[in-house]
Amino acid sequence: MRKKIVAGNWKMNRKLQEGIELARTVNEKVSGTDVTVILCTPFIHLSEVKKILNRDGLFLGAQNCASEESGAYTGEVSAEMIKSAGASYVIVGHSERRSYYNEDDLTLNKKVKLALKNDLIPIFCCGEVLEERKAKKHLSVVKNQIEKGLFDLPDRDFNRIVIAYEPVWAIGTGVVATSGQAQEMHKIIRDLLVSRYGKEIADDTSILYGGSCKPSNARELFANPDVDGGLIGGASLNADDFMGIVHAF
Repeated sequence: MRKKIVAGNWKMNRKLQEGIELARTVNEKVSGTDVTVILCTPFIHLSEVKKILNRDGLFLGAQNCASEESGAYTGEVSAEMIKSAGASYVIVGHSERRSYYNEDDLTLNKKVKLALKNDLIPIFCCGEVLEERKAKKHLSVVKNQIEKGLFDLPDRDFNRIVIAYEPVWAIGTGVVATSGQAQEMHKIIRDLLVSRYGKEIADDTSILYGGSCKPSNARELFANPDVDGGLIGGASLNADDFMGIVHAF
C-alpha cells in the first residue's frame, strides 16, 4: 500500500536557530498519525535538525543535491554528503530549480540516480507553467518530464520513487488547482506509470500535490483517490499550519 506523505519544503527560509525551533515544535506535535512526515530543510540545517527528530514517521529531507558524485564543484552538496547528515529524502527537479537554475531532464535524471545510489528517496517534481496549461500542453509537458527523468530506472529502483505534481502557476500565487484538476493530473501520472512499470508499482507509488496547499483546502485535495499527500511550501514554515495539513488525512 502506498504511503500517505506530507513533506515540508522550507526553501531558502529560516536562520539555523529558527529552523531548529521549528523542527522541535513539529517533532513535539507529530504523534498518533499514520502519515509519513518529512522536513526538507536548507543544507546547513540538516545535521542539527536530525538531532531533534525522534518521532516515528518523521523524516529529514534535503531540497536538492548535486548532479555529480564528488570533486571540484565548488558550492555543490553531493547526495553522499546529504545522506551522511542524516537525511532520508531529497527533492529533485523542483520547479524553481528547473526555472531559476536551468536544470534539464538529463541533469535531473543524474540526480535521481545519485540519490538512489546513496539510499536517498527522491521526491521527483514535475509540472507545467501557466502558458503551457493555457496552450493545453500541460499533459505532454508532465509526461515528457517523467519519461526523461525517470523511465530508464529499473523496477527495483522505481519502487523507491515519490512523485510530486506541481502546477507551477499555483505556487506562491495563492491560486490553487481545483480538487478536480489535481485528481485529473494525478490519475494521468498514475496511468503513465502503469504503462511503463505495471499496475502494482503504479499503485504503490505516492504522488503528492504541490501548489499552495494549506489547512483549509488539504482535506478536499487529499480526498482524491490519486492524491497521496502534499509537498508543502509556505505553510510548512508554521508548525500549526503544517500539522493542520498532516491531520487533514
